[in-house]
Amino acid sequence: MRLFALSDLHLGHRANREAIAEIAARPDDWLILAGDVAEKNEHIRFAFEHFAEKFAQLVWVPGNHELWTRPGTATVRGVARYEELIALCREYGVLTPEDDYPVIELESGTVRICPLFMLYDYSFRPPEIAFEDAIDWARQSGVLCSDEFFLSPHPYASRTEWCHARYAATRTRLDTLTGNYPTVLVNHWPLREDVASTPRIPRFSVWCGTRLTDDWHWRYRAKAVISGHIHIPSSRCVDGVAFEEVSFGYPKQWQGRRPHPDMAVREVLAS
Repeated sequence: MRLFALSDLHLGHRANREAIAEIAARPDDWLILAGDVAEKNEHIRFAFEHFAEKFAQLVWVPGNHELWTRPGTATVRGVARYEELIALCREYGVLTPEDDYPVIELESGTVRICPLFMLYDYSFRPPEIAFEDAIDWARQSGVLCSDEFFLSPHPYASRTEWCHARYAATRTRLDTLTGNYPTVLVNHWPLREDVASTPRIPRFSVWCGTRLTDDWHWRYRAKAVISGHIHIPSSRCVDGVAFEEVSFGYPKQWQGRRPHPDMAVREVLAS
């Protein structure tokens, strides 16, 4: 069995829905969907139905776009929206951050897959920029993430508070795992600031993660760390650990640049 990963499908775009039809079936293998599959449930269902026919098992973590709730159109928001997404996943047998972390046998060895849901706390910023100035600092360069309008943290007071609650609960869970298995950590937002670089809009970093997870790759014996969000696909090694950014991206980002959509599907820990 092999493990593959893909994120940021943004299936609200018709071109992306058409493109995933060209992704090859791998019926014996697992697929990680590392967030930003779509904003609407109908398109998330489309993805689950489509990929369930091509892969043996799907694993999903939320991105910011799944959590968006536009004013006047959504009936649930914040934590309730996340819980709605978990329920949707369970209709299709898709594994989530709320399920047991599965231990699987890959061709390259045994690993534990750990789907995570961490947000961001604006800490990916220069040390001289105070927390309360982070958003204004980003806006000075013309950058403002739409999360500030559409990603409700309800009932938490802020996204930072929600992030820190998720951090505390997830760390407790990881700390109490039994069995000394190497892990594959999966989170939509990068777990380290040095792999969250967006050269064209560098100050977008404040919406890209939290420094609280900077050491998780070695603390939790990771063999690979999977993320998306920044739309810059890459493979790099940090402290001997493979960090894989697996974004598909918006049509304007891949059309004419990628010979075939299937090339966006990344094999994790290829033997």
